[in-house]
Amino acid sequence: MQRFPHQYSASVAGTPTGSLTMSSPELPDLPVESPPEFGGPAGYWSPETLLVAAAADCFALTWRSVATANHVEWSDLRVEASGVLDRVERVTRFTEIRLAVHLTVPAGTDPDRIGALVDKTEGACLVSNSLSAPTTIDLHLAEG
Repeated sequence: MQRFPHQYSASVAGTPTGSLTMSSPELPDLPVESPPEFGGPAGYWSPETLLVAAAADCFALTWRSVATANHVEWSDLRVEASGVLDRVERVTRFTEIRLAVHLTVPAGTDPDRIGALVDKTEGACLVSNSLSAPTTIDLHLAEG
């Protein structure tokens, strides 16, 4: 890992009547729009879906690191994320991020240890740590 601080950059460009395009160096462009809930067209990534996806992605990548550092074997991971956007004291904001973590581990793996490492993962996730909305984890553990 590189020394801190890390810096990231992205830009968004477009026209009044066309879609907007998000760009970042060395990454593919991503068309973005307002979500349908705010009058945008369906089928585009929005700031809202990108934020919820970032929470899921951060958890998955952090889990991979935590599991490796703790010598935990696992064969499959799926993180389903949902976010609740609401008005609180006249401010529109996310009030909760929910992560359903589906994890497959070898038979005989200690579920309490996995639960503790999932908690450690959530605590180490930089996206969750950067949000004012709380993140809740629902672990679905399977052996296989």
